[in-house]
Amino acid sequence: MKFLLHRTGNTRGFTLVELLAVMMILSILAAIAVPSYRKYQLKARETVLSEDLYQMRRSIDAFYADKGHYPDSLEDLISGHYLRGLPRDPFTRVDDSWECLVPEPTDDGELAQGGCFDVKSGSDLIGMDGVPYNEW
Repeated sequence: MKFLLHRTGNTRGFTLVELLAVMMILSILAAIAVPSYRKYQLKARETVLSEDLYQMRRSIDAFYADKGHYPDSLEDLISGHYLRGLPRDPFTRVDDSWECLVPEPTDDGELAQGGCFDVKSGSDLIGMDGVPYNEW
């Protein structure tokens, strides 16, 4: 004996329980993925900051090797064609937050010529390794 179930009306679509189950699964997947995404995004910004600092310090050293003194500002690196432009700080998101460090006097009391022997980030945030970005 065969029983046939016959439904009347339109049977297309999803039930509320099916929709809630799918939304629950998507919510769980998003809760797992978002923290990983943010961690990798922060790591990428740190990598960009590290590379920008390296390139600017390299340009400062090249300027010193060519001219015999440090540049007065980072703009001197651009006008001297050591950099094409100042990079944007990945944490402050502006290109004018870089801080130039002035050389300290030597043992005999003389100041090194020029006003920018090192560069630091203007960000006050702390990196994943616990070191503030303005101390890199």
